Amino acid sequence: QVQVLESGGGLVQPGGSLRLSCTASGNIFTINRMGWYRQAPGNERELVATAAFGGSTNYADSVKGRFTISRDNAKNAVYLQMNSLKSEDTAVYYCYFDLNTFGSSRFDDFWGQGIQVTVSS
Repeated sequence: QVQVLESGGGLVQPGGSLRLSCTASGNIFTINRMGWYRQAPGNERELVATAAFGGSTNYADSVKGRFTISRDNAKNAVYLQMNSLKSEDTAVYYCYFDLNTFGSSRFDDFWGQGIQVTVSS
């Protein structure tokens, strides 16, 4: 079994910062890719940022230069530092881990429950 837990969301004023954290625990063997998606009301879920095991990162154009993704492999954790927040960043943010468990060669995505980020004055 794998559990994914997110934290760090909330309400922030435009121009402010927030840091999201997400950890995976359980019967984990290897984590390949970690990342963050978000979904605003009425919109489809969209990619925010991903970080591969080797360290390469990928960002949506809308967050480049403002958001930074990082990972701690020893802690099975991924973080999203969000700076210069805008109202259009308001959404539910979901983290995910692409991993396999002990005894299995298959990689699957495990998702967090989602955490609200609201940018408003």
